[in-house]
Amino acid sequence: MLFYRAAVDLSRSTLNYVAGLIRRRRKAIGSVWRLLNPGRQALLVLVHLRKDETFAEIAAGFEVSVSTAWRYVEETVMLLSVRSPKLTQALGKARRDGLTHVILDGTLIHTDRVKADRPYFSGKHRVHGMNIQVIAGPDGTILWTSGALPGKAHDLAAARLWGILRELERAGILTLADKAYQGAEATVVITPYKGKNKPESQKQANRSHAKLRGPGERANAQLKSWRVLRKLRCSPSKTGHLVKAIAVLQNHRAAQATTRG
Repeated sequence: MLFYRAAVDLSRSTLNYVAGLIRRRRKAIGSVWRLLNPGRQALLVLVHLRKDETFAEIAAGFEVSVSTAWRYVEETVMLLSVRSPKLTQALGKARRDGLTHVILDGTLIHTDRVKADRPYFSGKHRVHGMNIQVIAGPDGTILWTSGALPGKAHDLAAARLWGILRELERAGILTLADKAYQGAEATVVITPYKGKNKPESQKQANRSHAKLRGPGERANAQLKSWRVLRKLRCSPSKTGHLVKAIAVLQNHRAAQATTRG
């Protein structure tokens, strides 16, 4: 195997943040020695998540076994995932921050499942994957991500199952969503008008709706800027935790960028 030096487009602050979580975890469980120190473990995990390098590749690059690389990633993803806010917490913070509205959108995380795995096949996207629901702020900030459902799940059905509509109604926050959420029971969820030959007033309403919803839908693009989410090679059951972990990392990056600005 050949080796070469490479870079990952993340800041030292992100590395220190993840290393801090690992360091505190090791202290809590009394782990006195490992092959990699917290900083090196954090870098290994970030390379895997950001660049989607395989366990074999990162194991070789960091001079550990494949099983050790896997354990490091699993541990760190869970440490990050548990820092993701609950739905009620996220909506409560949105209200305290005075957000005028939020955006509800679903995204499909592609998987490498075979054709026989029909529950994972999305008829809309024509690929296998897992359905994730995302709530974002008006500027695209990721406020909350759901657990994962098989790709055949409809966005509206997923929103009902995770209790999103009920919590949005309870919070009383205006929510913009696409046509997939038409029929939602929550009065605060606003969707575009459907149908052909719509009157001009409805066309104008749809344009305004799209203009407001557009920036918020960048949240999904931010998640998938982490290449590991472009096509998962792991068990689909891990999708939800993986997305939550990456949302935590992405929000930390955004917060640091705002501080520097």
